[in-house]
Amino acid sequence: MIHASPFPSIDIPDVLLTAHVLGHALDLGDKPALIDGATGRVLTYAALDAQVRALAGGLRAHGLETGDTVALMAPNSPEYAVVFHAVALAGMTITTINPTYTADEVHHQFHDAGATLAITVGAILPVVQAAAADTGVSTIAVIDGAPAGSAGSGASVVDYASLFGEPLAEQVPVALDSVVALPYSSGTTGLSKGVMLTHRNLVANIEQVRITAEMDADDVVMGCLPFFHIYGMQVIMNTALAAGGTVVTMPRFDLVQFLELHQTHHITRSFVAPPIVVALAKHPVVDQYDLSSVRYMMSGAAPLSAEVGEEAAGRLGCEVVQGYGMTELSPVSHMTPMGGYKPGSVGPTVPNMETAIVDPGTGEFLDIDIDGEVWVRGPAVMKGYLNNQAATDATIDADGWLHTGDVGHIDADGHLYVVDRIKELIKFKGFQVPPAELEALLLTHPAIADTAVIGAPDDEAGEIPSAFVVLKPGAEATEADIMAFVAGQVAHYKQVRKLTFVDTIPKSPSGKILRRILRDEYL
Repeated sequence: MIHASPFPSIDIPDVLLTAHVLGHALDLGDKPALIDGATGRVLTYAALDAQVRALAGGLRAHGLETGDTVALMAPNSPEYAVVFHAVALAGMTITTINPTYTADEVHHQFHDAGATLAITVGAILPVVQAAAADTGVSTIAVIDGAPAGSAGSGASVVDYASLFGEPLAEQVPVALDSVVALPYSSGTTGLSKGVMLTHRNLVANIEQVRITAEMDADDVVMGCLPFFHIYGMQVIMNTALAAGGTVVTMPRFDLVQFLELHQTHHITRSFVAPPIVVALAKHPVVDQYDLSSVRYMMSGAAPLSAEVGEEAAGRLGCEVVQGYGMTELSPVSHMTPMGGYKPGSVGPTVPNMETAIVDPGTGEFLDIDIDGEVWVRGPAVMKGYLNNQAATDATIDADGWLHTGDVGHIDADGHLYVVDRIKELIKFKGFQVPPAELEALLLTHPAIADTAVIGAPDDEAGEIPSAFVVLKPGAEATEADIMAFVAGQVAHYKQVRKLTFVDTIPKSPSGKILRRILRDEYL
């Protein structure tokens, strides 16, 4: 059974990315496109358009050519959008890099992506310089000015301002199916893979998200999730700009600043990750701020407990819903529209996409309410993994279905419920235990602030559910108390067999639990 989107099909324009996102920039003129939350600095649509064109022209004048790759490793700021779209306008590819990466991780991405220019900020310049050794990166531009004595050996270090030149009047011609963005998938094992996203992919998903979420020019959108990650890049930065809205950027997440910016700028739409929802549901400081302007909050990038979402929604006075996707899907394949909340659901399939639930053992397409692997097909599916045809073939089949590796089911209303990752399922005496289910249950315990569950090796059972728990400040609970709490609410094989109290749960900037770190550190 193939599940088509319950939404009407939409027209996806045959246009290149920057023309689609900034085509109305001059009409919007002095309207704020991006606001730097830390300083209040405003970049209007007219200024954004002018800077994008001047940087695009400068990149061409500096010798970069169509198809070249530019690496951007920086925190969120208005300049992020300038660099991103200047590279696209100049007919090149941008690879976005996590600014917390180590030099070895950055080196891998520089080398694999074939980057020749890197753009960064002074605080992480030493990491970028170290990473550039023995790669094609010959120039490093620093957005906030190259610090004295930063030249050193290897790649030359220049001020970002020196890259600007004669404005580019027109888009450099490239095909709609040419790669414009090359983010890297996080991956739980091995080196990360470059995800080839085309102009057509990104334009399609911008329209799928904009129409499903009903985003428009009146919206003020919170830009706290990192723009290097596909969620922040597309759902926040590009979709909000394409809708003519305003994006308020944060270079790093801080709860108090997050709340202050909502109150000051009257944020209407807040796209977040589960750790932020947990804070909104449980932290007492939330009550000190006025968040009444928020009309829509969507959590993505990792599973969110329905109970925590409802607790946050009660404090905020608006629906807190979920969406679903992955970098390889540009990224959103399922999204809950305003007024469409269903507890635990990540929403229906977005327009122009299809979903199938498939038995991973037999390949049989399953009916409603039956768990299986989630497959997705449509115009937002990536072109493939860079330099890795084997991984591409293992992910996208001959019929165009992308195999997500996630377990879930679709109900009679077309809503998807994601149970867990196939590769993260805990195998206890042959039974499959979804970590996300236990995590959602543990978060309902009054003493628990955060948690993660992994499978710990066991000679008898194969694996046993092992929980890591962060207690709320001042709260007390014993290992026996929490285990009994879980045992009273789940089947025998799902019970927590081991529990460790920790100070924090390791997570990626997008909010995903880094189970690999827990396994490496504790097991």
